[in-house]
Amino acid sequence: MTAGIHHIQEEFCAMRMRKKKNLLPRMEACSSCLVRDPFTMRGQWRTLMPDAKELRVELGCGKGRFTADTAAAEPDVLLIAVEKVPDAMVVAMEKARDAGVHNVWFVDGDAALLPDMFAEGEIDRLYINFCDPWPKSNQKKRRLTHGNFLKKYRQVLAKGGAIHFKTDNDKLFEWSLEEIPQFGFRLSEVTRDLHADGAVGVMTDYERKFFSEGKSINRCVATMVDWTEPENDTALSQRISE
Repeated sequence: MTAGIHHIQEEFCAMRMRKKKNLLPRMEACSSCLVRDPFTMRGQWRTLMPDAKELRVELGCGKGRFTADTAAAEPDVLLIAVEKVPDAMVVAMEKARDAGVHNVWFVDGDAALLPDMFAEGEIDRLYINFCDPWPKSNQKKRRLTHGNFLKKYRQVLAKGGAIHFKTDNDKLFEWSLEEIPQFGFRLSEVTRDLHADGAVGVMTDYERKFFSEGKSINRCVATMVDWTEPENDTALSQRISE
């Protein structure tokens, strides 16, 4: 990342962090699990936990229930939680601190910058939980399962690495099931009612709420496979440009 882009990122983060009066003191109280400059960690994340069996990244950790509970359930996994809304991230940091977990670190950042923060093949698993569906047709590029993002994930996922995707939005899920395989990922564990027979796995705050209301949750796993972007593929180019 160039110095200019890095400076812009720092200024943007500072601007957002002024939104909440007590945000900075609360973050400082949890500073041991905050990575202040993730770009300098590129290729070095495992130094945070050399014995970790896997490095996993959660995109959009929100208020962190899934983050803290996953870290507690799998203490031998290094978990990096990326969140671009500091007001939410500080709550997640406090939850992790209060849970006494020591295998999770937080980054104030954006999914679009993943290749600047992580080296090729550095990540074993990506979690995308209940991301913004961006429902309008002219907002497709903002969806975290859009081809442009999928190509970025390919840059940082290890061979055989996977995306674990959950959403309550049926239209986003069906669209994603079409989009994801177009960019070198094999789908598995596809379900449109994850908790049909009772609670399954670690839930987010949203997920707990939806589960209590009887709302169906969609989930799939997308495993990266060998893939070369085809040349002169009009249909694929159209998907990327939409």
